[in-house]
Amino acid sequence: MPTLLVKNIHTLVTMDRDRRELHNAAIFVRDNVIEQVGLTTELPQNADEVLDLHGKHIVLPGLVNTHHHFYQVLTKVIPAAQNCTLFNWLQTLYPIWGNLNSESIYISTQMAAAELILSGCTTASDHLYIYPNDCKLDDEIAGIQEIGMRFHASRGSMSVGESQGGLPPDALVEKEADILKDSQRLIEQYHDPSRFSMLRMTLAPCSPFSVSPDLMIESAKMARSYTSVRLHTHLAENKSDVDYSLAKFGKIPGDYAESVGWLGDDVWHAHCVKLSDDSIAKFGRTGTGVAHCPCSNTRLGSGIAPIRKMLNHNVPVGLGVDGSASNDTGNLLQEARTAFLLARVNECDPTSMSAREILEVATLGGAKVLGRDDIGAIAPNMAADFIAIDIERSQFAGAHHDLVSALIFCPVPSVDYSFINGKKVVDRGQLTTLDLPMLIEKTNKIAYQLVNK
Repeated sequence: MPTLLVKNIHTLVTMDRDRRELHNAAIFVRDNVIEQVGLTTELPQNADEVLDLHGKHIVLPGLVNTHHHFYQVLTKVIPAAQNCTLFNWLQTLYPIWGNLNSESIYISTQMAAAELILSGCTTASDHLYIYPNDCKLDDEIAGIQEIGMRFHASRGSMSVGESQGGLPPDALVEKEADILKDSQRLIEQYHDPSRFSMLRMTLAPCSPFSVSPDLMIESAKMARSYTSVRLHTHLAENKSDVDYSLAKFGKIPGDYAESVGWLGDDVWHAHCVKLSDDSIAKFGRTGTGVAHCPCSNTRLGSGIAPIRKMLNHNVPVGLGVDGSASNDTGNLLQEARTAFLLARVNECDPTSMSAREILEVATLGGAKVLGRDDIGAIAPNMAADFIAIDIERSQFAGAHHDLVSALIFCPVPSVDYSFINGKKVVDRGQLTTLDLPMLIEKTNKIAYQLVNK
């Protein structure tokens, strides 16, 4: 079994049960699983692969991204959508996304994953809910497996078009029987519920304004008939979302989710900006998770999700960068800083969120939202997913009084090393699994063709 030793770590942020922060530390990995954590002098001195950080790096668990739309990397900063609210933004971009094909899904997946990995993400969930032309979720899975990221693939869907009172064009919706049939196929073909799994499946009808209650109910039944298949959707993203739920279902979003069986510790909802206090309490009691997407919410003017209140009610909260067409980046370290700052703004209280708390949301919080007990911490019998950042960067100059908090107060644009499943996917700031310049060139070419078709 191959072994890995990372030694002479300046500061190791373990996020273990005791939240230890160790100095001059080391990590010993065997067969892609962490075996020992401690001081460099206490751990084995040899391994098949040794990385000596020479006391110049801070190491922490890989960050977990709980909500994204990879394909949207092809439609960043579209002029007509720059100043729209959520519904107008979607209606502007639906026709462009109707030009997607298999190749564009594959390439955009790799580009989005590369951006995430370089910003410290080691596990991501993506929500692909649009399947025009020859697009399949298989295209996304193939792209992610090549780049080497731990992945939760969401079989999203839209079934209620404009003619039925939904938001998406009729041409972009699917028949519900076809959605359920493909969902079953994907689970049985790809889902791996085992510990340290690199690929798990999620069923994810897109939103209350694009699918029927029947599809929500049937998707929940299907997911719960398998081990560790989770449920995900958008909920209470902005005021228009709430107004639609009231007009269409006679219920606020949280009550609607409850009515279709979408509360529970196997469910997480994206955004929840306008979740009521009563619904927050229900989420906490049932273990229903939230993917907090602060940059997208502010970009679209949707509001600020009350994550301090959610955390106080024991709601599992993780971070999500959301789609790159509404964020317009996929930098998870930036997302953590934005979440940290907005929590303080929302409460008008600088004590309402600490840097260490938001780091916990970005690691252990995301792991809990995705139903994982094997990621989010650097400890024995955890997956070997961790990142290292050079503390001699300009961003940390003058900040060595508290380097852990500096990760949030003074974030860097990218990491220096990243290990996923014990494999080095970023080495001295460079992605090792793909040719990044070539990927950027392909992405720009496809994006131009998509928008100008």
